[in-house]
Amino acid sequence: MTLNRREFIFKTATATAASTAVAAAGGLALWPNRVFGQASTGGSATPELLEDAREAPTRLGIDNRIWNWRKDAAPGAMPANYYEASLSEWPSFGGLPGDLSCEVVIIGGGLLGASTALHLAEAGVDVVLIEKDHIGSGASGRNGGQMTPGLARWEAGTMLDNLSLADARRLWRFASVEAMDVIDGLRARHHFECDRKRGHITAAVHAGHMGALVENADARLRLGDSGVKIIGRHELKDQYVKSDIYFGAAIDSTGGQVHPLALLRGMVHGFVKLGGRVYDGTQALAIQEAPGSTLVTTEKGAITARKAVVLAVHSSTFQFMPGSSTTVPFFTYVAVTPPLPHPVRELLPADMPVYDTQLQIDYYRAVRNNRLLFGGQGTGNSWSPRDVNNYLLDRIKTVFPQLEKPELEYSWSGISDLTLNGATDSRKSAGDIPVYMVHGWSGHGVAQTVRIGRAISDDLTGRNNDFTMLTRFDHAGIPLGRHISPVAIPLIKGALGVMGMINPADMVSF
Repeated sequence: MTLNRREFIFKTATATAASTAVAAAGGLALWPNRVFGQASTGGSATPELLEDAREAPTRLGIDNRIWNWRKDAAPGAMPANYYEASLSEWPSFGGLPGDLSCEVVIIGGGLLGASTALHLAEAGVDVVLIEKDHIGSGASGRNGGQMTPGLARWEAGTMLDNLSLADARRLWRFASVEAMDVIDGLRARHHFECDRKRGHITAAVHAGHMGALVENADARLRLGDSGVKIIGRHELKDQYVKSDIYFGAAIDSTGGQVHPLALLRGMVHGFVKLGGRVYDGTQALAIQEAPGSTLVTTEKGAITARKAVVLAVHSSTFQFMPGSSTTVPFFTYVAVTPPLPHPVRELLPADMPVYDTQLQIDYYRAVRNNRLLFGGQGTGNSWSPRDVNNYLLDRIKTVFPQLEKPELEYSWSGISDLTLNGATDSRKSAGDIPVYMVHGWSGHGVAQTVRIGRAISDDLTGRNNDFTMLTRFDHAGIPLGRHISPVAIPLIKGALGVMGMINPADMVSF
């Protein structure tokens, strides 16, 4: 059976918030006065994937809580992570030149912001996109690159348990086939490459987890999705993953993998070609409603939006949202090996990415030039490169002992966030000039982020009410959510770990 963690996480997080409330101070000062909820030339070069990663310093300004590491990098240097190093140089756009006016302002240059901007530009809407650092500095340029169906942690069974059959089928299609199709359509229309590959594996680390994989495949079939095949340990090892630690797997033809920074840059490039305006190094300070418009104030000027504002800043939404946060942030880690001494196909014959079913999941896939990308862990405090590298090397040796002495060439950290009920938190304000906001991806948002960007565009242009469907989920507030993760996440993981030892056949992942 699958362990339902939502009520447990809610109680733990709420109790932790209460215990830390006295120690925290301050408030949200960026919402005064009932604040709610010519084309760019920089970045105009087509993003190009290189045959292999190059040694280079990062050109992306990143959050000071996270880091990049590269073997043999000079002390104190901040090297490019693998994704940035495996792409051609890409010029910055430059900051906002002063006060501007447009139809829609998008705050945040990640996958959500870029997808929304590009789809709106395709519909003929005048859009300005601003990014406080550089395009790809945040989670959109630092994730594992695996594309899985579902709305964050809401899989098919969760949708059936919480929605009518018709609504569950609609939401599942939105978050699965349509999400993948939107990405493929953008690639075809705007002629960019992002190492898009199809297929995904969920590998069971315990025999009891096979039942949960069967239940999920059955739930997907109930929703009209026959894209999952359940296989045993021998077929898995012979044809998919050359490892002895798994008991079987679900083979998903809908999922896949992608170079996330290439996908992001490809969308931004398409947006610029259509006349979109992009300004990086431009941080939004406040969003203020006014009669007939909404004003976005930055350090370099103000932008007046005549139709809407889209808040696509992931882990910084607390700066603009009134009331309690609905997410808890956590740190994630990814690494890439040097080119392996033997063909990576000897490890992953089908060239599909893998998630496993342990509490703290491993995820991995082959990338260019015979390298292995491997990620795992979710922590409340940021781990050091040394600790991360030791952990991931140990996991690689556990999964693939035939590598004998694996090494890492790149590793990096990132920040994601989770909601208590596992679904993304999607909102639209009620004003004449609405503010759209989505966050809470729980580490599973690559494909769905792009799909939701299209849903925002469709809502604004009146094509459909897909975004309204996403706003109907109730999300409990987490007082001091961003402050409690160093305490709450270890407590939650520890308690779930104990429960897993008592009932190892229960499948739950963090």
